[in-house]
This record gives sequence, C-alpha cells and structure tokens, in this order.
Amino acid sequence: MLNYILRRTFYSVWVILGVLLLTFLLFNMAAGDPAAAILGENAFPEEIESFRDQLGSNLPLFYGRLCPTLAYTEYNGTGAEHLEFVKKFSVPQKISAQIEYGDGDKTISSVTGDKVVFTAPAGKKICSVKFFKEQSSPWNSQFFKSLSELVSFKKTFPYVTFFNFGTTLLTGEPVRDVISRGMIPSLSLMLPIFTGEIFFGVMFALLAAAYPGQWQDRILLLFSVISMSVSYLVAIIFGQWFFGYCFEWFPVWGFDSGINYALPVLIGILCGVGTNIRFFRTVFSDELRKEYLRTAAAKGLHPAKVYSVHLLRNSLIQIITRISAGLPFLFTGSLLLESFFGIPGLGFAGIEALRNSDIQLLKALVMLSALLFVVMNLLADLAYAWADPRIKLE
Repeated sequence: MLNYILRRTFYSVWVILGVLLLTFLLFNMAAGDPAAAILGENAFPEEIESFRDQLGSNLPLFYGRLCPTLAYTEYNGTGAEHLEFVKKFSVPQKISAQIEYGDGDKTISSVTGDKVVFTAPAGKKICSVKFFKEQSSPWNSQFFKSLSELVSFKKTFPYVTFFNFGTTLLTGEPVRDVISRGMIPSLSLMLPIFTGEIFFGVMFALLAAAYPGQWQDRILLLFSVISMSVSYLVAIIFGQWFFGYCFEWFPVWGFDSGINYALPVLIGILCGVGTNIRFFRTVFSDELRKEYLRTAAAKGLHPAKVYSVHLLRNSLIQIITRISAGLPFLFTGSLLLESFFGIPGLGFAGIEALRNSDIQLLKALVMLSALLFVVMNLLADLAYAWADPRIKLE
C-alpha cells in the first residue's frame, strides 16, 4: 500500500502542475491586464508600472530578459524619420528600445538619459518603438512566478513554503489569511448540508428500494424530481421570503449564531437531497436483484439486518464515490448561499474576488480546489480497498 500511495502522490504532482499550467494560461494570458481593472484608466504610468512589478504581470510569459516598461511612451505610427522621447520616471534596471522600421527590420539599442532621440537610417522610416527593462535572469518569468506561489524554497527555516499566493490585489491582505478566515464559515455551512444530503439520501433511498412501485416509492420519486428541478436561486428567494419575512422564523442575513445557518442549511439539504435519493435508489435497486440478498431474505433474516449488514456494506463503493466527489466543495463553500445570506466564507470571497478582478485570490481558490480533489481521490481509493477486500492497490 505504501508503494501505491507514493506512486499516486507522484502522479498527483503532475496533475497539479497541469492544473497550474491551465490556471496560468487562463489568468495570465486570457484575463488581460489586471492593472487596468484595479487602478482604473486614469492611473499614473508610475503607479501602473509599480503594480505590474508587484504582481509580475510585466514579466515574460515563460522565458526572456526583456520586460515592457512605461518609463517612455511607446510609438506606433505610419512612419517617421526622427522621434524624440522624454523619460516619465526613473527605473532601476537598464532600459532598451526595440525599433521596427517600415521594411520589417528591427534593432535593439540601449537607452540612457531623460531624453532619447532616434533617427532612422537613410531610406527608412520608424514605424514602432517599444521600451523594455532588462532583467538579469531569463527564468524570471510569469510561469515560474506562478510555480513559486505553489512551492518555493528559502535559505532560512522552514526552507520550503507551500501555497504562498502573496496578498490580495484589492486590500493587500495575505491570501492565506483570507482563506483561513473564510474556511470556518464555509465548513460550518457546507458540512451540515453535505451530511444531511448523504444521510437522508441513503435513508429515503433504502425506503424507496424496499417498496418498489408502491406509494412510498412514488412519493419519494416525486419529491426527488421536484428537488432536482427547482432552481437553487428560486429556493433561496422563496425560503427567505416565506420563512424569513412572512413567518420570521429564521434570520436571513449574517452569521452571528447557529440560528443564522439554519435556513441556508435547510435550503441546501432540500435542493441537494433529491439527486442523492435517485442515485442511491438506483444503486440499492440493482443490488437487491442479486442472488446473495435473495438468499439472505429466504433464510429468514430480519429485513433490518438484510438492508443494514448486507445491502449497505456491499453498496459502500458507490457511497464512497459519492462522498469523495462532494467533499472538496465543503472547503470552497457555496457561492449562492453565502452571497444571499451574508456568510463570509470562501464562496463569498470568490464572488468578491471575481467582481474585483482579484486574480491572486482567484488563483489560490482554483489551486485549493484542485489539491482537495487530488487528495480526496487518493483517500477514496484507499477507502475502496477497506470497503472491498477484493480490491488490490497495486
């Protein structure tokens, strides 16, 4: 088993790197410039440059020594024989200019001083001038910066740090603190919902499987279809209006005490239990058709023993699969429930980060979800071997 765990852990590293690469492509290439979204269009060039340096968004994507800078104004035109540029602010690194001529030729020259003058060679015109800062290491790129956010090495203790996504772009608070603070409200909300969905799903599914085609089965089938059909958003709005405003049984905002979680937990269970009832009913119905259960019932075993000892134990593989697929969502929370009920969990934090273009926090939440899925899949495989001795972990 130890060899299996080590091998799966090795494979999981590559899965995490693949998720990191996709996350990098999504946020660093497709999301656009975060400085424009955070600072606005009227920000000073020096502020934009400082923000990009802090975030690393002006670094090369994978490899390179040149980083774009706003210290000089770029030029893109139809062509000019003589151009003059004035320095806007000082930059500690060396600055180079990339000059492109009308015939497609390009040259790179060093830039010094507060005023720079470029003159095109005879018979040519300057069509484009871009300015870059020179960095010492070409490996200092956006991709490797994203990799260092996942794991980085230091010369002092503890020498290795994990999951270091820096600070949020909007408030400057460490991302770790935001995640640590939001995880408890998310777990307080999602753990009762998840437990209730599994427990009532299994119990009602056993009842439906025990009376196939009878009124118990039909009522549970109708309830499960309604539960799956009603939109989460509709259930939240109706629950707040009916239970909160009409009867005033539950508060509809805040998380000061346990009573604040009662209504969102109730809505979450009612909206999610229908899927579990249908799923587990199918599993139990298929299992009840097998010969060993017919033999156990024919021997005169009490129905409670047949269902609890034989049926449930032999259905553990499907139950474990269902549980392992839902566990990662306990930590990341519910976007709708937390937003509508004012619960400051990770779901609410994710909505705020998306609204404010806080890329650092969004990346951290994506990587956290990926890590949880990898860990839960490994634990599910170990649980399979425990539930069914015939399964060999090789």
